[in-house]
Amino acid sequence: MSEAVVEDIVAVLPPLLQSLEALGFVARYLNPPDFDRVMEAAGQPDDDLRAVRPRLEQWPAEFSDIKTALATASDAALAAFAGLRVVQNGRGDFVSLFRALRYAPRAQEALYALAKRLPPVSEFFVDPSLRQDADLAAKLAAPPNENTGVFHHNNEPGSRGGFSLYVPEYYTRERVWPLVMALHGGSGNGRSFLWSWLRDARSRGAILVAPTATGSTWALMGEDTDTPNLMRILESVRARWNIDAERMLLTGMSDGGTFCYVTGFDSASPFTHLAPVAAAFHPLIAQMADAERLRGLPVHISHGRLDWMFPVQVARQTAQALSAAGANVTYRELDDLSHTYPREMNAEILAWLRGDT
Repeated sequence: MSEAVVEDIVAVLPPLLQSLEALGFVARYLNPPDFDRVMEAAGQPDDDLRAVRPRLEQWPAEFSDIKTALATASDAALAAFAGLRVVQNGRGDFVSLFRALRYAPRAQEALYALAKRLPPVSEFFVDPSLRQDADLAAKLAAPPNENTGVFHHNNEPGSRGGFSLYVPEYYTRERVWPLVMALHGGSGNGRSFLWSWLRDARSRGAILVAPTATGSTWALMGEDTDTPNLMRILESVRARWNIDAERMLLTGMSDGGTFCYVTGFDSASPFTHLAPVAAAFHPLIAQMADAERLRGLPVHISHGRLDWMFPVQVARQTAQALSAAGANVTYRELDDLSHTYPREMNAEILAWLRGDT
């Protein structure tokens, strides 16, 4: 690699990674009354990224794959910040914020292609608390094993019913692996939601599946076309990788969390643990559930005290109702969480899935 190209990478990577971390911060703490304060706390790493972005333009052709990944990730991060700045300057609404943040997972997807070639990128996709773990670093530095990494199956943007998948690069068939099936929120898609979990699955050794609903959101009313689709996806994954039948988690955000209840309470559900996040719940769901299925079922509920879509009282009542029905409920209420995804809970949920807590 030429010295000039190395210098450009060294110039671009820090503000790009800082921009992605800042976007993650905004996504986590996004709350209508606090938006200006959150944006101020996030800083302006996009200014630094915008200043160095032109350095990616004049590269030799043999480095086009690296250039494309860095340029695509940089442009997506800058587009996200541009959308956020529009609202910050009083020219957009709250829906515009969610549209802007959709660029963040696109940036991560483009950047992940360089995880094996650029150590700072690999480190970015590791939980910060484990970045000094020598054993994990050695496993991630080794050549990836066969049938590992990120896969997309009929899950292009705008499509419905497909899924995205991540298998840790150090996967082997010699042992069983826990599985996390993560369901996106309403109007979302699995290809984007994959990145809410990938860092933790990669750091802690879990196979991650992120399906996309067959409709505009999960089948919470009318005919349930999603449960059969999830079962087909699950069986295709289990046929190819060695999944721990005692550690199969169904989790989800918002509508995805509510659908965890709907499909996960079915007596035929193969999932051993449920972890809805920021989800709604109706008493009829529990009344229609199989009583034997609920008895002792591990359910981990995460909800924000500031949730403006599904008030926290709903989650409190849900925890009480499920405990009364015999479920083994763990309830986590986050004082500073609005209706957003708390990525910091992933580590606790995985420890709970493994039985470490």
